[in-house]
Amino acid sequence: MSSQDLPTPTRGTFVERAAKKAGALPPQHISDLTLEERKAAVIALGVPGFRADQLSRQWFGRLNDDPSTWSDLTGDARAKIEEALLPPLLDPIRTLSCDGGTTVKQVWRLHDGSLVESVLMRYPNRVTMCVSSQAGCGMNCPFCATGQAGLTRNLSTAEIVEQVLAGSRMLARGEVPGGVGRVSNVVLMGMGEPLANYNRVIKALRMLTSPAPDGLGMSARGITVSTVGLVPRIRQLADEGLAFTLAVSLHAPDDELRNELVPVNNRWPVAEVLDAAWEYARKTKRRVSIEYALIKDINDQRERAEMLGRLLKSKLVHVNLIPLNPTPGSKWTASRPESEDEFVRTLERHGVAVTVRDTRGREIDGACGQLAASTA
Repeated sequence: MSSQDLPTPTRGTFVERAAKKAGALPPQHISDLTLEERKAAVIALGVPGFRADQLSRQWFGRLNDDPSTWSDLTGDARAKIEEALLPPLLDPIRTLSCDGGTTVKQVWRLHDGSLVESVLMRYPNRVTMCVSSQAGCGMNCPFCATGQAGLTRNLSTAEIVEQVLAGSRMLARGEVPGGVGRVSNVVLMGMGEPLANYNRVIKALRMLTSPAPDGLGMSARGITVSTVGLVPRIRQLADEGLAFTLAVSLHAPDDELRNELVPVNNRWPVAEVLDAAWEYARKTKRRVSIEYALIKDINDQRERAEMLGRLLKSKLVHVNLIPLNPTPGSKWTASRPESEDEFVRTLERHGVAVTVRDTRGREIDGACGQLAASTA
């Protein structure tokens, strides 16, 4: 694993320990490769380079993952490509749905037995996919099921892209109520810290936003990248030239509490995280989303809402309040409705835009990491 895939660690921190635990990636897949890299790969197999364009049109343009039906490729080319460039990546081992089948959560087994999750959520005017960037997570946030599981390894570019493609195929085949559709939004808010797997995540996002047949042709404005606050990577992301939405998982406005809730805060405190976020907003002209899980009697007090309002006032920002989906056996639980309402009103008095996140998936272990943990 390249050292560029993790923020610069300090000796003895959980980031350093997480880096040591990251395991082996799967075999190379076409979803790891740009179109030029695909051409080089098929030529290396003794197949004409133009077959890479045909391959890409099938895989990304038509969402056709059955090589036996690719009539525009010769049988010999199909066989060579399938064997060398289409290794199995995601084995679906558990699927749960709710909301009349419009919310679908899947657990995938990877080549090494690791488990990851993705969620498809269909709304009247959009389809959002929440995908994982790591198997597990090394950020160690105590109220998060994934954080408590620890980090197994980073996902490959293809393992990230294929989660989106799996949802895209379901929609293209009419397997989700509402008719044939397409994925319009992707949020990297599943298992893992996306910016701790920076290089592969960025390559995956470039593939999702590349025009077909290079990629899926999604709008960068429909993609949200979440982070607990890896400041060097936030600043690096601001210079990528891609106008994604940055979502900062803040969860507390003060360092004393955030050190407990989000341990990486001991390395990059609130002020540094927000400074990097405002730099991102300035360079990309994109509003920053502040993610804030409301935890009963921990971070939902009026005084903390006041503190958060003062920090965010007059900034290009939106607060996304998240009713905590508690994990089994955890002491952390969701705020009372009256505390949630007061928190919202307090932020609004400071002129801060705020919404309470839709709690889709609660009945199917909707919180990140819950379904994989129960499956394991």
